[in-house]
Amino acid sequence: MTDQEPDSEATPRLRIDRPYDGETGTAERLALNRTGSFEWDLDARTLNIDVAGLLVFGLDPDNFSPHPGALIEHLEPPERTRLELAIDAAIAGDGSSYSLHFQVPRADGTHQWTHAQARIQRDDDGQAHRIIGVVRDATAEVTHSAFVLDLEKRRQRQTSIVERTTSAMSRAVTVEDVTAALTGPGGLAMLGADGLALCLLDNASLDVITASGDAPEAIDEIGTAQLDPRFPLADTVLRGRPRFLTSTAALVRRYPALEPYADQLKFRAAAYLPLIAQARPLGGLALFYRERTTFNADERNLCLGLAAIVAQSLQRAVLFDEEREFATGLQSAMLPRHIQEIEGGEIAVRYHSAWSGRQVGGDWYDVIALPKNRVGIVVGDVEGHDTHAAAIMGQLRIALRAYAGEGHPPATVLARASRFLAELDTDRFATCTYAQVDLGSGTVRVTRAGHFGPLIRHMDGRVGSPQIRGGLPLGISTDFEDEEFAETRLDLVPGETLVLYTDGLVEVPGADIDAGVRALMYEVSTGPANAQALADHLSDRLKERWTAGDDVALLVLRRSPDPGSPRAPRLHQYIHQADPEGLSDARSIVRQALQDWDMATLADDAELVTGELLVNVLLHTEGGAVLTLEVLPEPVRRVRLSVQDRSSAWPRRRTPGETATSGRGLLLLDAVATRWGIESRGEGKAVWCEIGPEASPVSAPRA
Repeated sequence: MTDQEPDSEATPRLRIDRPYDGETGTAERLALNRTGSFEWDLDARTLNIDVAGLLVFGLDPDNFSPHPGALIEHLEPPERTRLELAIDAAIAGDGSSYSLHFQVPRADGTHQWTHAQARIQRDDDGQAHRIIGVVRDATAEVTHSAFVLDLEKRRQRQTSIVERTTSAMSRAVTVEDVTAALTGPGGLAMLGADGLALCLLDNASLDVITASGDAPEAIDEIGTAQLDPRFPLADTVLRGRPRFLTSTAALVRRYPALEPYADQLKFRAAAYLPLIAQARPLGGLALFYRERTTFNADERNLCLGLAAIVAQSLQRAVLFDEEREFATGLQSAMLPRHIQEIEGGEIAVRYHSAWSGRQVGGDWYDVIALPKNRVGIVVGDVEGHDTHAAAIMGQLRIALRAYAGEGHPPATVLARASRFLAELDTDRFATCTYAQVDLGSGTVRVTRAGHFGPLIRHMDGRVGSPQIRGGLPLGISTDFEDEEFAETRLDLVPGETLVLYTDGLVEVPGADIDAGVRALMYEVSTGPANAQALADHLSDRLKERWTAGDDVALLVLRRSPDPGSPRAPRLHQYIHQADPEGLSDARSIVRQALQDWDMATLADDAELVTGELLVNVLLHTEGGAVLTLEVLPEPVRRVRLSVQDRSSAWPRRRTPGETATSGRGLLLLDAVATRWGIESRGEGKAVWCEIGPEASPVSAPRA
């Protein structure tokens, strides 16, 4: 069947066979079947083909030129070349057959798909010497196959659209999530549309919650909040029936109110679909297409299926939002609406609710005015993440506030709160940290019930986590008849900050909670000094933990700084007894402050006295010390240095021997200081001294 030039005796001969079986018209019947046969003798280079075979090629048997090249010469060159190469490859190979589809041009300008199927006979050496086969008109078969393939592609595309939409909607929790999935990156491609509009039914109004792409509802006048049947979305929702429009003209004819906006409409087809879930109308979805001009049955069913998926997701999302609004409303109603201003300091609170439906937690905070100008601060967490936990939290908060307001010490407040929780006949327990703060003196009395202790940010930016004694969680302690909650006293010097928090700020599932606490301490250290600014800083820097599915309560209390005045500056520093670097840091702080105040000539003496006084406190008392350094106002510009501790035992002057290693502190103080003394301060004392020039003598008045 290859095209060869008839240039010699070896030229293959073409013989046209007219089958005869005793009846006339057999060839004609074969031609009607559009199937013919051929025999190709490669050795003799002859090709015999019957009349039906010629008719398959569209050739007239009576006018056919008897050479094989004429059989395929009327094929289009690319098709002829492809056919020749395929047959030559089959002959040269070792196969026993071949099957080919190729196109034969028809007289009317169309193309006929032709199928040639042949068997190759080979000799003992594997050389092909004869080919016997059939040719037939395969147009109907191939056309049907192409139709099936196109149909399968369309069905696969529709299946992909449904799968992607279902997957996206299954991850949507809130109404905002649904709209984000529909309008976010790939959202329109997911739906197979070029634009969309989504609306929700709200009583007698229609709220278009999102519109993107070519949606006409993006036009303010069209996206009306009224259920106006003059517009397609509202009409679809009111009737509860879909509407498919295949042109802008058809849309305008059906809805004349859109005529003024016809020039702004960029789509060619639209599907307006009601959103119905459990026989309840929720809203409407409109899909817009730039290229489509028809909607066949499958495409209409696809649109209706997408609408059903979106409706089910919206129903869940609306229910979720309603539950969340109820739960968070209940929770917020049980937390203090306003935090009162406090004298001598500032307080900032931050709260973040859990994110999952009714799964609000029982975290709380409170600030309580106490007798004697003190303030009580508390953060706590009731076990569980549901409305029951929120209800228990509200009752426990009120009870604890009442016990604290009566003026009881922290240990008594927590013991009574534990007993109250146990009497509620609930299986829930709670953890909390409660502190009474006297901002006038800086005294903090704190205890905890199975909760994190507070963090303290010092004036130099260091952050400490003091060891706070406490007891079992509230409720559990009463069940085990162990209502002992030990108190710990802290000293908050002017400018220092106390930070209380719940576990949602430091705990992430699968991560080390100690790493979370260290991260919090770092952010407290590097954040701003102001309480409100620090709370904002922590909220921003630790925001990934605020979305971890747990409530977060944060309370920041800062004692007002005491900088003195430009002519008489002042600083305070707390030195922990268990801090090995505290003494060295205090000496450095004193030297640096005096250099900043242009009093560097007194730095050596002040640093020496600082070390002696602090060593005496850290060695002979059971707590830390508060160091205060200030410049006395005119007329005598001296430095006053004070070290305050909680011990009531006063230091005694001693006369050490030559080999003694201690006992010279007061002697050194007497030698270096211009004046010094000891004063009672509340439960403890303060040792103070002044370093600098003597006061000028006052001249006696003349007679």
